[in-house]
Amino acid sequence: MPPTAPTGSPTSAWSVADAKAPPLTAVGSFDRDTAVHELSRLDGAQTPLRVEFAADVSPDWRAGRGPHGGYIAAILTRALIETVDDQSRAPRSLTIHYARAPEPGPVTITTSIERAGRSLSTLSARMEQRGKLIALALAAFSVPWSAPELRELPMPEVAPAEPVRATDAPLFEGAPPFTRHIVVQRRIGAVPFKGEDAPMEVGAWLGLAEPRAIDAISLAFFSDALFSPPFVRLREPATTPTVDLTVHFRTPLPPARPAGSPDADATHGAPAHQLCFARFRSGLVQDGFFEEDGVIWAADGTVLAQSRQLGIVMMLPIG
Repeated sequence: MPPTAPTGSPTSAWSVADAKAPPLTAVGSFDRDTAVHELSRLDGAQTPLRVEFAADVSPDWRAGRGPHGGYIAAILTRALIETVDDQSRAPRSLTIHYARAPEPGPVTITTSIERAGRSLSTLSARMEQRGKLIALALAAFSVPWSAPELRELPMPEVAPAEPVRATDAPLFEGAPPFTRHIVVQRRIGAVPFKGEDAPMEVGAWLGLAEPRAIDAISLAFFSDALFSPPFVRLREPATTPTVDLTVHFRTPLPPARPAGSPDADATHGAPAHQLCFARFRSGLVQDGFFEEDGVIWAADGTVLAQSRQLGIVMMLPIG
């Protein structure tokens, strides 16, 4: 997902570049593979709070030329949440610029609370691997504010999620390894790479393969989890690295409980295995760049998150 795409960057959505990738032997744990471990915390009187974390990039979340961009976003979101360490201040905004794709293995994340106001905290995060920049992020955490509630963003009228928690089959020819970790039940959009004269739009019920309550960390991942909308208009395989990704978290969600918690772990009263619905649209591909706007709803129609990213369409060799 970055400007230096030719060198290999975290990849948005799905790519047939992984058609020959070896099959995964097992579905991994989202919480395990996005875990961060605090190394140090410096809180000086005249300097911002600064926290250093260690994390490991798993090879199981690859998409195209590098790890899935939403997976990297989830790791950064977890580090930022642990930096704030205040349940009254929920994640509200996250913007990530992707510089290069990390290799599987250790990375370091340095976070700073640049300003902590009475209601809103502004943070930064920097992910590096062997001294090289991987991603830069800015985030805002805040308590709720009192204002009229206005809603003009209804969920599309689509068939509900299937009662069986399973992915549509076949999901996608040559789907990359990270898709083994998710449940996708498609409701909107044409089949990728068939050159359809259809809107650049895709929508589906989404969830992790392992039942888990929806929270800001999983929403950061879901904001980049479906194939890029321009794929429906293309006739040849492509990959879509992301330059930048912004996620607006519209509904504060409690942290997910540890693995093994009872199914009462819930979002809006729904069990942890319930899926959310995500729709993504693009309107312009020009000079190789495209925009993607997304909305994620809970099953009850509550808007959970909105997203926008700038990506690059990179055509892939055939054969």
